[in-house]
Amino acid sequence: MLQAGTPSLTGGGVLAVVVTLLLTWLFYAVTLHLAATFFIGDTPSQLAAKAAIVPAVVSLLLQQWGVESGLFSPSLGVLVVVLATLVADGIAVSSVYRLSTKSTVPLVALHFGFAAVMGFALNNIFGLI
Repeated sequence: MLQAGTPSLTGGGVLAVVVTLLLTWLFYAVTLHLAATFFIGDTPSQLAAKAAIVPAVVSLLLQQWGVESGLFSPSLGVLVVVLATLVADGIAVSSVYRLSTKSTVPLVALHFGFAAVMGFALNNIFGLI
């Protein structure tokens, strides 16, 4: 599993993967609900929870096996992860909120903006990244 010279904060076990997925899902759900409330109006938070699992899984899978495994170069890998996550987010948002493509694109852009701002703020507060 882990070599003696490679430190890991989480140990890389199943629990670490599950907790990371749950936290990523929660983060995407909160930011999507904020964006949907701003764009659509009053919406149930359950819709955001349903849609948020898709970009969470896609982003975590691509980060782990796309960039880290060497499938993509690190500079290209970030672009691929962001674009694939946005496409997955668009598909999930369109199907869960039952929106047309014309309405999905601005909502996904808002979701990306809310996630970027909140991620930047949380990084400055907690210094996690």
